[in-house]
Amino acid sequence: MLRRQFLQSSLAAAGGLLVVACSDSGSPTTDGDGTGDVADDRAWQMPEEGDQHKRTWMAFAASEEIWGAALVPEVQRNLATIAQTIAQFEPVTMLVNAEDLDLARDLVGPTVELVVAPLDDLWMRDTGPVFVHGNGTKAAVDFNFNGWGEKQDFDNDAGVAAFVASRAEVELLPTDLVLEGGGIEVDGEGTALITESCVLNDNRNPGWSKADVEAELMPLLGLDKIIWLPGIKGKDITDGHTDFYARFARPGVVVAGYDPDPESFDHDVTTRHLEILETATDAQGRALEVVVLDAPGTVRPEFASDDFAGGYINFYVCNGAVIAPEFGDPETDQAAKDELERLFPDRRVVQINIDGIAAGGGGIHCTTQQEPAD
Repeated sequence: MLRRQFLQSSLAAAGGLLVVACSDSGSPTTDGDGTGDVADDRAWQMPEEGDQHKRTWMAFAASEEIWGAALVPEVQRNLATIAQTIAQFEPVTMLVNAEDLDLARDLVGPTVELVVAPLDDLWMRDTGPVFVHGNGTKAAVDFNFNGWGEKQDFDNDAGVAAFVASRAEVELLPTDLVLEGGGIEVDGEGTALITESCVLNDNRNPGWSKADVEAELMPLLGLDKIIWLPGIKGKDITDGHTDFYARFARPGVVVAGYDPDPESFDHDVTTRHLEILETATDAQGRALEVVVLDAPGTVRPEFASDDFAGGYINFYVCNGAVIAPEFGDPETDQAAKDELERLFPDRRVVQINIDGIAAGGGGIHCTTQQEPAD
């Protein structure tokens, strides 16, 4: 269940576009009530992913500097496949660098809207805004993307959230937190799953405590309870994003990953995650139903590597469908599809080959960001 490793790219220059307001002690600044810039008496809520979408946002960007020349063409084809598949169910808007516009147009065809914007990489889940509802309107949160703790160039990607919010014609909400969308899972009824290894990390939020984070996130995302999973720092570029460990299928039901290999760095942490989830209750007081999707036993050899993200947890829920990976293992591919069909009985489960993106340690969910319906 590997995730993307530290891909070969120079770190962002010192003094780049990181936007974090901290006091001299490193703790978050406040507006006098224990929260940061977002405190403004308005009530917001991040909808559950299965709620109706207006569109899906994606990014067509895969540079040789980050991905390597051999992998880029397959990654670009994978992005086109994901976009085209989602476009069968809802509109897709894909950002693209100006120099890649003609190629993107050839690959994605007429069903996907292309918008020119400066990009560093393709992970819209992390660089894009998190959309919220409230106060009779829709808004978007900019979580101050900083290259997962300045591990990768992010000068362009730091501006993606604001660009998307402007294009969507919604207000951009500020926050002092540095966080990525892949680190947040919500059920839309007040419960979130968040990995400590991402948000409680000095490479993002030095000096912040768990209480600080909860005070900031709860009014911003409409949360009453955060179930904290430990995650693991330093083993992949994200420091252990939630969406590779545990996902809500619906309120009260969590799909979780488990690594059975005792030699794997993820074995102990996924064991601990299951222990936490199986004894947790959500904001409504319900015990969680926990469903485990086994990882594939084999993958197609062409793109197999130590970085290959061979897990089924990173699916994407869109209007009327669940878009999920298949890895060429007939037994586990079918088992994952059967389980997802059981979990999402009113949606069509579509499995696609994303071997290029998986070889870089990512998945379908990582490449997407939903914009909820108005």
